[in-house]
Amino acid sequence: MPELVAPTVRLRSAWLEAHDEWGPGRHEDGFGLGPSDEVGSPDGFAAWVTSLAEQSGPEAVAAGHACTYRWIVEGDSVHGGVALRLGPDDYVLRFGHVGYGIRPSSRRRGLATWALGRMLDEARGLGLEHVLVVCEASNTASALTIERNGGVLEPAGAREAGADAVRRYRITIA
Repeated sequence: MPELVAPTVRLRSAWLEAHDEWGPGRHEDGFGLGPSDEVGSPDGFAAWVTSLAEQSGPEAVAAGHACTYRWIVEGDSVHGGVALRLGPDDYVLRFGHVGYGIRPSSRRRGLATWALGRMLDEARGLGLEHVLVVCEASNTASALTIERNGGVLEPAGAREAGADAVRRYRITIA
């Protein structure tokens, strides 16, 4: 049975295995990995995990700039990540309140649908009445995941976000 866990250095090897399977790119949205994050060394990985924890701490939540990261874990395997973003507004409007990614070998098991549902519960607990979830227009699997969780395509449908066409969905959770 999968569970959502806060990022931890205990799962470094499993996380690196998932990261290596993905290869480079933006597809690891739920992990919060930035271009300048150095995760190859134990110290770099620990610093990155610490920064993720700080982003979801009480000070960040109070300031309205928080992001809660969770890893999708089963046993000692990391299958992906999911993030709940609370701001700033322009970032959330562009990328959505929730971002997620499932490593290729773990796809087609319903993990993304399950993880998105759990993060919607967290959003509800924080008092949000609806969330915005954005996916690439060509990512039909992600669109289905969002729709299975009650996502309704915004009236404008697909829009441009940078160089990529995206689908923007609103999920009512109140």
